Amino acid sequence: IVGGSFDPPHVAHLIMAETVREALRLDVVLFMPAGTQPLKQDREATHEDHRVAMTELAIAGNPHFALSRVDVDRHGPSYTADSLERLREQYGGLDRAAMWFVIGSDSLLNLHRWREPTRILAQARLAVVRRPGYEADLGALEGQVPGVTAAVDWVDAPLMEISSTDIRERLRQGRSVRYRVPGPVLAYIEQHGLYRPAEEQS
Repeated sequence: IVGGSFDPPHVAHLIMAETVREALRLDVVLFMPAGTQPLKQDREATHEDHRVAMTELAIAGNPHFALSRVDVDRHGPSYTADSLERLREQYGGLDRAAMWFVIGSDSLLNLHRWREPTRILAQARLAVVRRPGYEADLGALEGQVPGVTAAVDWVDAPLMEISSTDIRERLRQGRSVRYRVPGPVLAYIEQHGLYRPAEEQS
């Protein structure tokens, strides 16, 4: 499961997901666009309908990628522990499938700040993508989130300096994002006038 705002989805999301899928020999990677993210309420997100549509366009063509609406189809803040439990119900419980929740090592450092992190570990293992400068002290984290050390599978992925924040800013400045986002996603952004330069916004 790859969660995120996907505002917009970009090629680094896809490369990371495919790398994790191959490394852990996963059958499917679920892209789970977030509804209201408790740790990102200081920024107004693009409407979920647009983010879901762009995510669907981004993952189209890869038979191992699929979309989950488990977050966007509920009201209120999106807590990972709740989302994973709902996915477990959809897939028939703990005995029916192994699940991994994909995060970066930067997010692992803050896992103790997430809502009920031990509930997350009860539902899924953590596929942690290494990121330079974010080396987690698992010993210290274990004291805050018991069981986390045994639940981590490390994955090395290509380092790409691409982020949704940078893409939004480039578009607002009227700069090119070609090759940073899949072609169909860029066409959707242009068609719907998303992330327009400030002088074009009414």
